[in-house]
Amino acid sequence: MDHANVTTAFELPGVEIVKNLGVVRGITVRSRSIFGTLGASLQTLAGGKISLFVTLCEKTRMEAYDLMIAHAEEMGANAIIAVHYDATEVMNGVTEVLCYGTAVQVK
Repeated sequence: MDHANVTTAFELPGVEIVKNLGVVRGITVRSRSIFGTLGASLQTLAGGKISLFVTLCEKTRMEAYDLMIAHAEEMGANAIIAVHYDATEVMNGVTEVLCYGTAVQVK
């Protein structure tokens, strides 16, 4: 799928939505490792950006996004509109990240 056809908007300018295929999602659950938690704790002492957590969060969001794309392609979609992210702490140090949207066919 062309990533230019994935948007948080409810339409894609210049193309016509010809079929709504329904909700698609990508879900992943990640935990922090003890080493990552310790490293990030040390980074908080200096203040500023905590790069270990930034990297973990970005990888987690990308995995959820890629799973959503795969789900949409399985349904025959060539675009996804109304994309959102959501995160829930399932237990201490364990977070679920959900990426979801509406799979559509455009021409």
